[in-house]
Amino acid sequence: MSVVSANGKDCLFYKTVPVNVAFIRATTADEIGNLSIEREGMALEILSIAQAAKNHGGIVVAQVERLAKAHSIPARMVKVPHILVDYVVVADPENHWQTFAERYNPAVSGEIILPPELVEKKPLDARKIIGRRGLFEIHPGSVVNLGIGMPEAVSFAAAEEGVSDIFTLTVESGIIGGVPLGGVHFGVGVNYDAMIDHPYQFDFYDGGGLDIAFLGLAQVDKLGNVNVSKFGGRFVGCGGFINIAQNSKTVVFCGTLTAKNLEEKIEGGKLKIVKEGDTKKFVTKVDHVTFSGEYGKTLGKRVLYVTERCVFGLSERGIILKEIAPGVNLDRDILGQMDFAPLVADDLATMDSRIFSYASMGLKNSLTKLEEDHPRETLTRPSVPST
Repeated sequence: MSVVSANGKDCLFYKTVPVNVAFIRATTADEIGNLSIEREGMALEILSIAQAAKNHGGIVVAQVERLAKAHSIPARMVKVPHILVDYVVVADPENHWQTFAERYNPAVSGEIILPPELVEKKPLDARKIIGRRGLFEIHPGSVVNLGIGMPEAVSFAAAEEGVSDIFTLTVESGIIGGVPLGGVHFGVGVNYDAMIDHPYQFDFYDGGGLDIAFLGLAQVDKLGNVNVSKFGGRFVGCGGFINIAQNSKTVVFCGTLTAKNLEEKIEGGKLKIVKEGDTKKFVTKVDHVTFSGEYGKTLGKRVLYVTERCVFGLSERGIILKEIAPGVNLDRDILGQMDFAPLVADDLATMDSRIFSYASMGLKNSLTKLEEDHPRETLTRPSVPST
């Protein structure tokens, strides 16, 4: 890595690392090495990886589920052509699971569409509260990114409310539309519109294609900086967090206000803190800056921090408290659990009561009406002159 000047700005330059050996996986290999991915949950970047290895004189090893006769895979289904494959290994079924938790689900590979009632319903807990609150930030027609962890709750909340088709949820692995899954299933989805390669998804993100992104938070400070990459001296990395946070028009950081041994419950439409978390997440100074609040402001970015008990925004003067959950005490449950004193909005609002109800929030009708009143802009094609 070195520092170079580009357009009058200092930039980091990373040299390409030669790839000597590539291990990739697919579903089917024919006798000459063509690969298809019909039962996989993600396309990822297996073609790009294979090309990088071969172009550096390396070898490519493909793990597959089954073998087929030469040329029996339809040409349009071949994801990696035989010229890029050196070795094929047929895996035992127990070594070729579709996700970390499931051997095979045809809905995950896009072979079937699940009825809406089969999508998993989630309990009304902190995660669901945050996911539900996040839905209020998405406008009809928006293109949305969901990060790993707490943001996954937005997907399930949308599915429960029946609004997943009013906007488009995406995840960085290449899933577009439908219901992205979470936890040990993160990166795959069901009922999606398309599955594209991982690098192409980031081309779209980096180009500014996202209207709103939901990302996690481990630490937040008074300047609005967010840390998700370094804890206790251990660097876990940022993944695609920086690309997404920098290029999305609106960013919503999601997480509980405190962590570790936190216990909460909903009673009578109100949030009750049964046992406070041992770790404060809103600190004087983050251990590592993965998102810069100051830089975000220079970009004119809209930034929110959604927790289960309150909602903050990023203002010119720093973090500002904008909403508080019903049943929560401002001084004890919020200000007393932060290492800094945030600004408090003069018009401090109460979070929507529907978020804390065991019944559906009824968002489908309101979002559908909003979409009808403000339809998506019609795509226009350039005219082609006759010859």
